[in-house]
Amino acid sequence: MEGRVLDFVALGILISVAIILLYGIIYIHDIPYNIAKKRNHPHLHAIHTAGWVSLFLMHALWPFLWIWASLYVPEKGWGMSSNGSNKPKSDIPVEQSAAFLALQARVDALEEKRNAAPPKQKSKLVPKEA
Repeated sequence: MEGRVLDFVALGILISVAIILLYGIIYIHDIPYNIAKKRNHPHLHAIHTAGWVSLFLMHALWPFLWIWASLYVPEKGWGMSSNGSNKPKSDIPVEQSAAFLALQARVDALEEKRNAAPPKQKSKLVPKEA
């Protein structure tokens, strides 16, 4: 009788492991969808559908879905440009930028002054020989 109970316990463990693996695989394949949902991705439904298709294609699409979902950033869009221009957005405040330009002008003026001055003559002092 004990052998029969252990058979049912083993069967229960096998069924539990199979269910956990099935739900685990489905959960893992929803990671790109969750990333896209968090980032308010414009192709949210396409990524979700492709995730399900990837389950039947032996997971071949899944890495590409992860990349596709991760590329979109709500503040920057696709990251190729910001606000429709090709200029990189500067994080430096205008005041610091103006101060930098003033310092750069001052350095340029000092370099011009140094270059305009006649070169110094070399010292005619000869070191003593021991």
